[in-house]
Amino acid sequence: MNTDHDYDVGIIGGGPAGSTLASYLAKAGLSVAVFEAEFFPREHVGESLVPAVIPVLHDIGAVDKIENGPFVRKYGAAWTSSDTRPTSTMEFDAGSHGLGVAEIAYEEREQPGVDRTYAWHVDRGEFDLVLLKHAEELGAKIYQGVRVNRVDFSRADRPVLEMKIGNQRTKVPVRMVVDATGRQTLLGSQLKVKVNDPVFNQYAVHTWFEDLDRESLARRPEDADYIHVHFLPEEDTWVWQIPITETITSIGVVTQKERFKTAKDDLEGFFWKTVDSRPELGDALRKAKRLRKFKSEGDYSYGMREISGDSRLLIGDAARFVDPIFSSGVSVAMNSARLAAKSIIAAHEADDFTKHRFDEYVSTLRRGVSIWYDFISMYYRLNVLFTAFIDDPRYRDDVIRMLQGDVYDADEPAALTAMKEYVAAVEADPTHLWHSHLGNLKASASALALF
Repeated sequence: MNTDHDYDVGIIGGGPAGSTLASYLAKAGLSVAVFEAEFFPREHVGESLVPAVIPVLHDIGAVDKIENGPFVRKYGAAWTSSDTRPTSTMEFDAGSHGLGVAEIAYEEREQPGVDRTYAWHVDRGEFDLVLLKHAEELGAKIYQGVRVNRVDFSRADRPVLEMKIGNQRTKVPVRMVVDATGRQTLLGSQLKVKVNDPVFNQYAVHTWFEDLDRESLARRPEDADYIHVHFLPEEDTWVWQIPITETITSIGVVTQKERFKTAKDDLEGFFWKTVDSRPELGDALRKAKRLRKFKSEGDYSYGMREISGDSRLLIGDAARFVDPIFSSGVSVAMNSARLAAKSIIAAHEADDFTKHRFDEYVSTLRRGVSIWYDFISMYYRLNVLFTAFIDDPRYRDDVIRMLQGDVYDADEPAALTAMKEYVAAVEADPTHLWHSHLGNLKASASALALF
């Protein structure tokens, strides 16, 4: 072992970002260690995947483990609304959907590197464990129950991970450190580069139900096992519905911070009061059996002023977290690992881990996540526009591309550019037919510049 450092790369965090990166690096022959504070399997929210994870799973050789695991196939996504008025489509060649109502199937668009018509709904406890074990099988060293408290950057080219194992404090020097701590954002907080998003400051209350009648909540019975987003009459508030197994469904209520403040001490009361604003949803959930206690997740969206430096990099949620309405979380985690691996392997080959080596990673990730961010912003700002674009054959393919997570290796989709232009036109014209449908959330230039 090198006497100057214990590992080529030390990864803090063993979730999908950290374990995927460890697999890439171990396959390339680098010495890599993952330090995970918890013991897997552990409960984790965020259970729905998009097809963009499939090429990554192929790269690291784990796709068969997911395919043969206890995971439900996800063929598409659906959105429902309490507003059943038909959309006024203007020049759009759209159907007769109501406001905020739409469905898409992944099979409608061929996606590079994706060899099946579905992704998966997953129990993140099981899914994350599969990926972590896979990295270990490839040669990565995995340390569970080991919490890294800080990183000493006194010597920029030899970061030292400071941790506690049992009652003993330990220091591990590495050639490079990668923060994959998710929303804990270890380095973002330590280096004071984290910036909370002024637009998407959301909270969620979630749990699991057994024997929920999914067909009763689907507009089309054949779509019952799609991921569903149910928009509620309250502004900027929605419910996710994600099948976990054939009989278990994850349900979560997402709302703005200001609305959540008054209910944070009564999660159960807040949950039921909110879902009851869609009576058919509240009724269906009461007929099912709740399996888990109510839990909350807060401060959903944030960015970093800096995600790379000499011998350091941030990936996944540790680099940027965006409102999860389109199931982007795990895709961002695994694709950021894919992009980071390419830069890290090249840096290792050149024996040069200075910041400029990661410029391509940073620019590519920023471009991809910005597409997610803008797309989500347009949806919240004007639901009817999303519905019209999905139904219009001129734009549907582009919208499905974004919903598949195919955003990292190409320019901004033309549909997103057109969405921005339409929203700007509606905002500027109080007499516009859609002006009354504008939502409260509005992405500003400062918000978009966070990442």
